[in-house]
Formats: sequence, C-alpha cells, structure tokens
Amino acid sequence: MRRSHVYFRLLTSVLCLLAAGCGQRTTPADAGVRTQTLLLGNGAEPQSLDPHLVTAYTDQNILLALFEGLCALDETTSRAVPAAAGRWDVSDDGLVYTFHLRDGLTWSNGEPLVAGDFVFAWRRALAPALGAEYAYLLHPLKNAAALNAGTVTDPEALGAEALDDRTLRLTLERPTPYLPALTANPVWFPLNPRALAATGAATDRANDWTREHLVGNGPFAFAEWRPNAHVKVTRNLHYWDVAAVRLQGIVFLPTESPETEERNFRAGQVHLTHALPSTKLATYREQDPAALRVDPFLQTIFLRFNTTKPPFTDPRVRRALALAIDRPAIARSVLRGANPPAAHFTPPDLAGYTARAGVAADFDQARALLADAGFPGGRGLPVIGLQVRNDGQQPGMGEVLQARWAKVLGVQLEIRTLEQKTWVQNQQSLDYMISGAGWIGDFADPVTFLDLFVSQGGNNWTGWADAAYDDFIARAATAADPAARLELFQQAEARLLSEAPITPVFWGTRTYLIHPAVHGWEPALLGFHQYKKVYLKSVSQP
Repeated sequence: MRRSHVYFRLLTSVLCLLAAGCGQRTTPADAGVRTQTLLLGNGAEPQSLDPHLVTAYTDQNILLALFEGLCALDETTSRAVPAAAGRWDVSDDGLVYTFHLRDGLTWSNGEPLVAGDFVFAWRRALAPALGAEYAYLLHPLKNAAALNAGTVTDPEALGAEALDDRTLRLTLERPTPYLPALTANPVWFPLNPRALAATGAATDRANDWTREHLVGNGPFAFAEWRPNAHVKVTRNLHYWDVAAVRLQGIVFLPTESPETEERNFRAGQVHLTHALPSTKLATYREQDPAALRVDPFLQTIFLRFNTTKPPFTDPRVRRALALAIDRPAIARSVLRGANPPAAHFTPPDLAGYTARAGVAADFDQARALLADAGFPGGRGLPVIGLQVRNDGQQPGMGEVLQARWAKVLGVQLEIRTLEQKTWVQNQQSLDYMISGAGWIGDFADPVTFLDLFVSQGGNNWTGWADAAYDDFIARAATAADPAARLELFQQAEARLLSEAPITPVFWGTRTYLIHPAVHGWEPALLGFHQYKKVYLKSVSQP
C-alpha cells in the first residue's frame, strides 16, 4: 500500500513526544495540533471498512475520510453538494440523472478513477451473493431491486451507464428527488476493481481487501488498521481537492467505554470523543461548558423484538411491553435531559413529516394485553433477555426497563451488556429476544426510517414481515403527489407502532467533548462530517 512519507515523519514526531525524555509535559493532543493529526474517538472497533458491508455509524465515520461519492452532504443543511461529481442534470420527468465527474479524478494509489468504477461498485453491491445490507439504497435505479433479489441476472440491465470516463447516466424506476443525497452514502461509493481482485472475488464477503489493499478516493488515504487499537489515515495527495485539506492525518481510536473515553479526553489523549456519559453532563455544563457539545442528531433509539421467538410472536406481548415504558423517566434519570423521549419512531418535523400515531405509557392497557395473551401478571413468561450496547445510554435504559416491567407486568428481565460488534451481529442473526437498537437517518426524509422494516429489508433484523406495511411503503415510493406520499407514511407508521416489532424509546442528540484547537467541526444533523474542512489550531496561534 502506498503511503505518505510526510505523514509518517509527522507521526514519528508525535510518538517521540510521547516517549520519556522527549517532551514529558506534551500530551498526544498537543502534539497532534502541531502536526495537524486529529485524534478522534470513534466508539467501537470497526466491523469492516468495505463500503458495501458496513452497517455501523462508527464504521461509516472512517469511510467518509477514505471515500467520496458523487455528492457529499452539507453539515448545516443536510442537502447534497457536489463531490466527485462537479454537477448533474435531471430530465424533465425526473427519471434520468446525468452526473458529470470532475476532471482528473484519481484513486489514492494514483490510478485514474473513471465513471465505470462507480458502475462496477453498484453492480457488486446489488449482487445477491454479496448480501449487502444497504443495497436497498440503490433500488431507485432501474432494475436494481430485481438484480438484488436475483430475478434479473444480467448486471448490464442496471439503470447505470458510463457514457464515457467522465459521464454517468442513471435511469430510475421512479422519480426520486432525494437521489443526489443518496449518493453520499457508502453503498454508492466507487470501488477500485483491481484492489478487490488482488485478494479474491468481488462478491465474496470474505474478501478482506480493506486490510492491506484498501484504495479509496477520499481526502485521506488508508495507512494502518491495528485491531482494537486504531485506524490511521493520511492526507491523500491524489485527492482532487487536496489543496483544501489541512489535516495531515487522522487517527480513529475505538473506545467502547464512554467513561474511559472521557478520561482520555481529560488526559489529552484525544481531540474529540465519540460520546459523553450522561452522568458527566452536569459536570461539564457547570465546569467546562466550552468543551461540551450537544448537537441535534437525526436518530432514534428503540427496542427490537425478535418476532420469530415466543413470546414475541404474539403482537399483544410486544405491545404490552411497549406500553409499559416510562419514556420521560428514562429521559430524566438516564439521559439527564439531553435526549427527548420518543413518542413515535420517526423524529419530529422530518422534511415536513411528523407522525400522528404515537405510543405512550398506559400501564392498565399493558396489563390487560399481557393477560389476554395468556400471561396475567407475567405468569408463564420465561425470563426475558435484553441485550444492550456498552455505551453511555443503553445499559441505564435497560435498568429502568427492568425495574418498571417487573413492577407493572411481573416480567423478569435479564440484561446482557455487549460490545458493539457482538451486539450488531446478534441482531443480524436474530440471536436475541429483545435488543436495544439505534437508527440514524441516511438523508432527511421519513423513508430512511420507515423503509427499514419492509419484509425483505436488509436492516430489518426483527423477523417481522407484514404485507400491509409493505404495501404502504411501496405505494409511497410511487406516489406522485407529495401530500399523498406523506399520508401513506402516516399509515405505515401507525401500523408499525400497532404491531410493535419495535418500539421507540428516545430521540438522539450527539453529546461529546471537543478540544479548543479543533476548528471546522460543524454540527451535522445526519452525522456526516467533511473532514477536509477540519483543522487544528492552538489557542496561542494567530
């Protein structure tokens, strides 16, 4: 893998400063300011750096440094802005998009990047053999869903054509006005065919090409991945806008425990934390408000019920547990007021949409539903397992649920706290009874939340399949009238909350710590940050 000699000279300087006698009072954060090396807490060890296989937000954080789609998302507005494509045209009927790539695009190894590299990547993502969970984000393309399902087998049937090395023509199944924003998501990123071929078949999930042969097109290039230690990236000298990139490198540091990460911040080990324990929120508000950031975030934290396992095959049981949650109490006691309780699954005022249906505590109805399902006072129920992620929120949420469900319903809850990798894998394989879960919008539209639970959805992970729900989502996809489209979403969300394969608990915010030397780190509703805008400057620097 080709790497920047400049970056490693700078990194050597940082390591020297950490060594005894080489600047004993200098912290890694201080050294990083001088060398323009951002030390970024990233919450969890990556599962993958393959853009088609990532499912975790923390993995996506790294990919946004290494790759670039046709468009990027503006942090402030969440709207699509030109990235690898300098501009695009749309036909009058909204069915054909023509993207014009920038001149001189290259891969991080210096090879030319051409329009065909995008088409190669999209065909790969849709291949049934790969099983890409996010492939459905490509389904607006003509024949994409059929290719993904295997009912169409000729990859050239996909509505994506490289007219020449700099021009892509995309033909859609239906008008999709948010298509440019979709292209900012990792499953839409281009891939270098030769990098994949060096280690195996393109559609083999076991092809571990990202460990040693990762070639990207983003503002930073892959340098090193040491499991459970760090992922290092260095300024990509082949990036089309390299002159705008001020950081020399980024070190992504996986730290499962928010408490440990907060201590690392105080010790000068990181410039940014991934999260802040809610127990520390009041302390920073009072003692160090300049270091505290509480940003709006398009996220819902919820519970998944495994509808393939009794007693959750019965919607009455699921609904009873949903109605026995005191969401405001969780927001007060666990989240310290940083996150609002969620009355419905979609966050409010989402591109003009706020759900009419909702779910709130109703203990009497919860008890009646459980009794009607054959479990009066919880008698006859097995011990229920709840898995939660080892973060600053879900374990506390689980403890409140444990106490409340025991008191109200007589339900015995056993909590398992897991690191992110196992927590995700268990959900994917339906190896759980109830799971804490979270979803961050891929773009600002209710469909990015509600199409999560269609029967064959790659990220459904509940085992729930409902023909009526699928119909609402399918009809919304083809609705020409915006008002009619939103009304179909209203009906879909009402159905989702009534059948309760999931139940919302609270909406997200991003609560984290930031070093005063960090500049250009804007609040991002969708969590997409453009690292090329970020730089480090000491408070003593002019």
